[in-house]
This record gives sequence, C-alpha cells and structure tokens, in this order.
Amino acid sequence: MLLTAVSLFGSGCALFVVGAAAGAGAGTVMWVKGELKTAEAVPYERACRAAEAGLTDLGYAITGREQTGITCCLIARGAGDKKIQVTVEKSSATVSEIRVRVGVFGDEPLSRQILESIKKRL
Repeated sequence: MLLTAVSLFGSGCALFVVGAAAGAGAGTVMWVKGELKTAEAVPYERACRAAEAGLTDLGYAITGREQTGITCCLIARGAGDKKIQVTVEKSSATVSEIRVRVGVFGDEPLSRQILESIKKRL
C-alpha cells in the first residue's frame, strides 16, 4: 500500500487530483445524477431572487417555495407537467450553490436553459 502511495505521488497523479479539486470553484457547472449543479460567487439572497426571476422569465409559474436562512427551494411545472426544482444553498457569505432538476431522471438541455436564465439575473 505504501508503494502505491509513493508511486502516485511520484508520478504526478496526486498533483493532478489536487489541482482539479482546486479548479472546481465558483462558476463550474456539473451534471450529476440527473441534476445540474454550479457554485456562483453571489450572496444567497441575490441567488434566490435570480432563481425566481429566471424561472419567471422562461414562463414557468412557481407552484411551491420553501426558504430557510440557508436554503431556498422553488418548484415549478414545465411542459408535460414535468416538475422543475431549483434549489439555492448558501455555501458562504459570497458563494451560493444552485441546483436544477427537471423531472425524476433529469433533462440536461432544459436544466441548462433554466440555469442560463438564472445566471442572466445574477
């Protein structure tokens, strides 16, 4: 096991992993298990307002809203009565995580369209 650890550090793979983790900061968009995720360098309250405005700009009526001091969850309905869920979570005073899920299994193109609409309002 020690030999494996030494070979990883010696080959530069560990440096690559550490560098990749450091690069995954604000503005990085990831598609994970049917959900689009990003961290944006904006305060939580501003991100919540942008999420609501972004959905409204696309013509979606918000049918549900739950908000605490660190999490805001918006529910809307899309074509074919697909559930759209946008969650904003406070990561720090200046960074907010935004997650978009469409339907049960996700719809990446529509999720990206919704996220772009939200980003225009940030």
